[in-house]
Amino acid sequence: MFILSKKQIAKRLLQIIIVLLGISFITFALTFMSPGDPVRNMYTATGVMPSEEMIQETREEMGLNDPFLQQYTRWLGNCLKGDFGKSYSLNRPVTELLAERLWPTLKLTLMSMVMMLILSVPLGMLSALYKDKWIDYLVRGITFLGCAMPNFWVGLLLILAFCVYIHAFPVISSAGDFKSLFLPALTLAIAMSSKYTRQVRTAVLDELSQDYVIGAEARGVKRSKIIWQNVFPNSLLPLITMFGLSIGSLLGGTSVVEVIFSYPGLGNLAVSAITSSDYNLIQGYVLWLALIYMVINLIVDASYVYIDPRMRLKE
Repeated sequence: MFILSKKQIAKRLLQIIIVLLGISFITFALTFMSPGDPVRNMYTATGVMPSEEMIQETREEMGLNDPFLQQYTRWLGNCLKGDFGKSYSLNRPVTELLAERLWPTLKLTLMSMVMMLILSVPLGMLSALYKDKWIDYLVRGITFLGCAMPNFWVGLLLILAFCVYIHAFPVISSAGDFKSLFLPALTLAIAMSSKYTRQVRTAVLDELSQDYVIGAEARGVKRSKIIWQNVFPNSLLPLITMFGLSIGSLLGGTSVVEVIFSYPGLGNLAVSAITSSDYNLIQGYVLWLALIYMVINLIVDASYVYIDPRMRLKE
């Protein structure tokens, strides 16, 4: 069985470290230059109206008056120990807050990916197998609309239809039951399904034009057998990379949907952190997502070797 060599693993880990350092520096620099005052917002969140003297004293105690490089190196050193600091607005450790919100966002991501696959794979296959027929035109028209509609608008339409008129789902979602997850996940799945349906269609059409399909049909092999045993598995291989990228994108790109549905995930937490100039929370959020995103991509790249036998032979 093929495994990644030590040199390859070291190279990928070095790339991850370099990218994380770059992201941490850029993120810290942007928050450092932002116009908001975290100390003032911290006092406002607790209902205290501080004087300028109190604000300056607090800033001095927190080290916010130190030079940029001194603040960055101190913060980075703490991050290497697993300490991302305390949230200014919530007065809780950033690591604790991120870990608390990670699981709800993971559940939303996984459910939306499952719904996307349920929608896109059959539609893409139908569109390819009935190319230039009415089914193909219908599917392509639906995917065009799905790509054109923004997530926030789709979410609002779903709330209006299923929460206001039908009363089938709660307006405010929680991270617990299926009903709370369904509408936010469906909102995310609709846009993704449109893109994946097109990719599945393209991949299936590409496989159908391959020589092995023509040869199998010439030997009298049933078309259904060719499609399900050869064309279908081979057409899904190019989607693996997209699948991994989509998981990473969803973990960091669900903010609008989570805010609309009041879903207690990472995206909602990030929006609150931005509006309250909670620097520590913003920086921790960005680093966490960057790390998760790169680890997922590494797993996807490694999985090709086990999924596609041709790559094992090549190695």
